[in-house]
Amino acid sequence: MDRKSSNAAVVTTEEVTTALNNSRVATQEEEKTLRMRYGSKVELGRPLPKAAGNNEELGDELLLIEMQLFRAMKAKRAGVAQAAAPAPTTRNAAKSKIVASLKSKKK
Repeated sequence: MDRKSSNAAVVTTEEVTTALNNSRVATQEEEKTLRMRYGSKVELGRPLPKAAGNNEELGDELLLIEMQLFRAMKAKRAGVAQAAAPAPTTRNAAKSKIVASLKSKKK
């Protein structure tokens, strides 16, 4: 009986990272799967893949949606900041009214 030799290969995280950074053959799903499986990280300076690809019309539409979302987020943040701080004129008017009524009671 002959023993079968095992051809097990050891793949390290560094090898996967290097291979994925140098290769453009893998699809986004394949790349994501390999990165999750081996714990490979994406380079911080690496540009994000374009969802629209070479379709300019789709790219313009996605840009428009992104701009609308940024405007809505900015407006929401501004609304929260205004709601959190009480209006100074209302507070001062109420305070002045209370002080005036207390002064009149002392007399």
